[in-house]
Amino acid sequence: MKTLKQLLDQRPRTPIAVSPDDSVFSALELMAKHDIGAVLAIEGERLAGIFSERDYARKVILLGKSSREILVREIMTEKVLYARPEQTTDQAMALMTDKRIRHLPVLDGNQKLMGMVSIGDLVKETISEQAFLIQQLEQYIAG
Repeated sequence: MKTLKQLLDQRPRTPIAVSPDDSVFSALELMAKHDIGAVLAIEGERLAGIFSERDYARKVILLGKSSREILVREIMTEKVLYARPEQTTDQAMALMTDKRIRHLPVLDGNQKLMGMVSIGDLVKETISEQAFLIQQLEQYIAG
């Protein structure tokens, strides 16, 4: 079972992020461009929040506001759940399932952002691990 650090090391890339002072519309454009469901809101070096499609649906559309006029900071989730790099993919998946979230930033001991994993990343890793285990068992049985 892999740790989140190992998973992030397989695909070195910086998570897509916006400023809390960006418009919701520009954040949505960025999310559409990268085909992702959430972006981190970074202020300087600090993780200020996370903005997701769920935030948009519940806090903009349902309240009849305009995405061009409202700022990310006004609707982002400020209390961001996060994981540590030494946690396993199973631990991260359990946390995400329990808290009903789809995106999880990974912060080191100094609160430095290392990356972000999605529930899709974790499911893909779980399937890969299970396929490997099945292959090993089939080889063992065969001979």
